Amino acid sequence: MNIALIAHDSKKELMVQFCIAYCGVLSRHNLCGTGTTGKLVSEATGLHIVQFLSGEHGGDQQIASRIACNEIDLLLFFRDPINPAATEPNDADLLRLCDVHNIPVATNIATAEVLIHGLERGDLDWRNIVNPTR
Repeated sequence: MNIALIAHDSKKELMVQFCIAYCGVLSRHNLCGTGTTGKLVSEATGLHIVQFLSGEHGGDQQIASRIACNEIDLLLFFRDPINPAATEPNDADLLRLCDVHNIPVATNIATAEVLIHGLERGDLDWRNIVNPTR
């Protein structure tokens, strides 16, 4: 699966810790992320992560375009709904695209853990049912 990683500034350390905890599962998939998040996770875990621009320079839009082209299968987007900075990714656009293209998305660690455990068990092979040509 192609998994995208995005985290608001206040959630970057949480994303790093999550990826350390689930490094074994994540290592079996293709990972990409916005610039700073991808760099921090890669440095902490040794995982290969395709790094796009930082969110404030359009990295979130690069991931959004891949979602629109059905090139992303799962989005882990740890966001701060209380204190998001103006320069951080536009949550609504990313979430709308995930809804339109039936992409599972986790916006917090609890949902991310459910998705990762499902991925580990093989429960997320739903795309073959929804879109058998993929």
